[in-house]
Amino acid sequence: MRPRHILSVAVSCVATLAAAAACGSGGNAASSKTITVAYEEYGTFHAAGDLFKKIAPTFEKQHPGWKVQLVPIDAPENDYYTKLDLMNRSSSTAPDVLYEDTFLINSDVQAGYLAPLNSYVNSWPDWSQFFPASRKAVQAANGDYYGVPMSTDTRGLWYNKQIFAKAGLPVPWHPKTWADVLAAARAIKQKDPGVIPLNVYSGTPAGEATTMQGFEMLLYGTGETLFDKSTRKWIPPGTGFTNSLSFIKTIYDQGLAPKPEQELNPNIATTINAQWLPQGKLAIDLDGSWLPGTAWTAGNPNPWPKWSSVMGWTTMPTQNGQGSDITTMSGGWALSVGSSSPHKSMAFDLIELALNKQNSIYYAQRSGDLAVRQDVANDPAYDKAMPGLAFWTNLVKYTNYRPANTVYPRLSNEIQQATESVMTGQASAQQAASTYGQSLKQIAGPSNVEGG
Repeated sequence: MRPRHILSVAVSCVATLAAAAACGSGGNAASSKTITVAYEEYGTFHAAGDLFKKIAPTFEKQHPGWKVQLVPIDAPENDYYTKLDLMNRSSSTAPDVLYEDTFLINSDVQAGYLAPLNSYVNSWPDWSQFFPASRKAVQAANGDYYGVPMSTDTRGLWYNKQIFAKAGLPVPWHPKTWADVLAAARAIKQKDPGVIPLNVYSGTPAGEATTMQGFEMLLYGTGETLFDKSTRKWIPPGTGFTNSLSFIKTIYDQGLAPKPEQELNPNIATTINAQWLPQGKLAIDLDGSWLPGTAWTAGNPNPWPKWSSVMGWTTMPTQNGQGSDITTMSGGWALSVGSSSPHKSMAFDLIELALNKQNSIYYAQRSGDLAVRQDVANDPAYDKAMPGLAFWTNLVKYTNYRPANTVYPRLSNEIQQATESVMTGQASAQQAASTYGQSLKQIAGPSNVEGG
């Protein structure tokens, strides 16, 4: 779910690269019988690491003489992509198996980092259990598959029922327009000034969380999109784009959001999940379905047993209640095989084990993400895993997806900069939209922009 910033993490990545090389990843692993696995493990997120730690002994027992070498990358999302990018640039450090955000599939294929998996998935009986939409998420523009779906998600509004009751707001809460959301935030500011009324991820440090959980949740609720699938062209910023930036500017100008310096902390997501929401310091959070699984449920570093009685969840409305009056976004993660791996078949065997039905249920329970396998979604163990799971799963029917295009990661960064410029008062919504429009033509090329 995010773009790449090289310089900020290049130095810290050296240790990761050295560790990966020392354990014989990539091209150096030809005779080592070692499968290296690179994945993100940061803040409250450790579900991927938990999964691989669980299955590694089983894999090694099933494949005598082989070892699984885990390479956790301790970094927020943008920096995770950067570190993984740096590892993939050399066959001596490239992992055999990598934890891949599906929105980067096309750009990583174009960079030559991923191996096509058609011959593997087409002979794997479990492949038919994966939802068609999830399989499409790991299919590149050339038609080949470059990963096995691991999870998906949806987004909506989390709210503190106790804070709402104190502010005289209804519980359960079902806002129908942006104006309803703003009205609730203003009421909380007035009645409970020590609480942050509303968080909408903004600014560059939060990376793709800003683009997807924040801006795109607004934009797609206006009826506008970023990319026209029928014409295969990018859409220049219109009224909806400007209105989305205006919403962000409004909540910061009116003191309804965290202070800019708080929002621009790279650890903002961990602060929200592990501190502000459990401690009752934030009333409303526009965020994802995964929060309980990655922060609050048993097995996390600081579990919050009362989360399901304190927190409520509801849909994010469209701007004026138009259409279904619901908007949401979905992304997803996958496990891919590195193109430099000398052990591609064995690497896929590890992926098969990691994402079979039993382990997929385990991962869903640990991560809080939504199932991508039909048999998992139908299993009682999945359905009972967490309060609210049926609600978040039901939102998939309303969901929108980011453009599966190699240009998108760079444009995502431009969107993050646009939100940062309005939240800090450096630009008006109109000015920030205009700047994005200019960058769009430069990055995508005028011929790839409608009206270009």
